[in-house]
Amino acid sequence: MSSQPDPVLRTRGLTVRYGGVTANDSVDLEVHRGQVVGLIGPNGAGKTTYVDAVTGFARSSGEVWLAGRRIDAMPAHRRRRAGLARTWQAGELFGDLSVTENLAVVAQGGGLRGLAADTFRRRAARAPHDPVLDELGLAEDAHRRPDALSLGRQKLVGVARALAGESHVLLLDEPAAGLDTHESLAFGAEVRRMADRGSAILLIDHDMNLVLGTCDRIYVLDFGRVIACGTPDEVRHDPAVVAAYLGAEVAP
Repeated sequence: MSSQPDPVLRTRGLTVRYGGVTANDSVDLEVHRGQVVGLIGPNGAGKTTYVDAVTGFARSSGEVWLAGRRIDAMPAHRRRRAGLARTWQAGELFGDLSVTENLAVVAQGGGLRGLAADTFRRRAARAPHDPVLDELGLAEDAHRRPDALSLGRQKLVGVARALAGESHVLLLDEPAAGLDTHESLAFGAEVRRMADRGSAILLIDHDMNLVLGTCDRIYVLDFGRVIACGTPDEVRHDPAVVAAYLGAEVAP
């Protein structure tokens, strides 16, 4: 009998169809606590669609399990409350709010909708310092606005905002987009530290240095189907992955 604990996130047969197009085709995937799991593939392979389906923003069939609980019948807001956190490709921060206030938008629920701006700011200003800022090395930036930070640190604020409140797993969708090599390496180091402290993380990115250097396990999508799954070294040298995505120069 295997002693490995159950995955924090698991999908079985996850399928998304848009008319006659199958964007995700029976995707089985697992993320365990303490792991960074990569999801890679060419543009249009279905990576963001997968995250949308898991988080309830795309209609799908199949099973989605979170911390031992089946959640695929839940709407998106209930999945978030159950502990499923994500970032977005276009994850702009509120530029007129501090880092702490940006986190308070999520922690208080409802965001800015229905609140006068000055009333919200007073509420957000009273929000306690979120410990996730300490975990991500952002404590010194707590009272700064996003435009005073480097792009790399803005990306970390986006991660911190996704983690505001309790979460079981974090899904990162293209978090390194726009980062230079140094910023990407620093970002990857923070993601790795989060996993080493027990977080469960799914990482989607086109930066192969980030993915191969950070992930414990990688799934590869092509035309919506998983064509490979394994350690970074196994995936790097998989002929199907080389042909479909990485290219021979990446996997000698």
